[in-house]
Amino acid sequence: MLKIKVCGLTDPVNTEEIAETSPDYMGFIFYPGSKRYVGNKPAPSLFSNIPEGIQKTGVFVNEEPSRIIETVNIYRLDLVQLHGDESPEYCNILKESGLIIIKVFEISNNLRFITLDQYMEVCEYFLFDTRTGSQGGSGMKFDWNKINEYEFNKPFFLGGGIGPEDVSVIKKINHKNLFAVDINSRFEIRPGIKDSSKVKEFIDEIKR
Repeated sequence: MLKIKVCGLTDPVNTEEIAETSPDYMGFIFYPGSKRYVGNKPAPSLFSNIPEGIQKTGVFVNEEPSRIIETVNIYRLDLVQLHGDESPEYCNILKESGLIIIKVFEISNNLRFITLDQYMEVCEYFLFDTRTGSQGGSGMKFDWNKINEYEFNKPFFLGGGIGPEDVSVIKKINHKNLFAVDINSRFEIRPGIKDSSKVKEFIDEIKR
């Protein structure tokens, strides 16, 4: 069954509300350039009321590996999502530290998926997002037909402008390695605060 990741959470109360909708992953952005930045020292309560069955994901952009490892240990994160220009060698440093990695690739019409081959051994998952120059959260879609060109066996998350109205289209996507969808800005009341009723309806429809 398709997994759901809700990304860009910033408020402890809202995070608890979203946890009650039963996503599979919840994402927290540790990148100061994001409108959904959790802050330099986020409150532990942002993470503490999330049930064990939901995996906490820290999102980083070109961060020092030591800083990522420290953050994972402090907040007991389950995965790290790398949304910058991180090299395979960089990813391998984190992998050898025992971290599970989602590597993000921004999709454009001229992307050749063969270039992802060098990341196959150092990442657990890929995430395909829209190329905008803003490191995610743009609310813009790329041409989802592009994923038909993806032939590796690495499971991937589909991101980039997914909204409540996209359920029927997503359920028709027939790709053996589509593992999860990543939702963010189009489910928001304001940046960093999600509409829990919209999230719940989306999750229920996807998993029905």
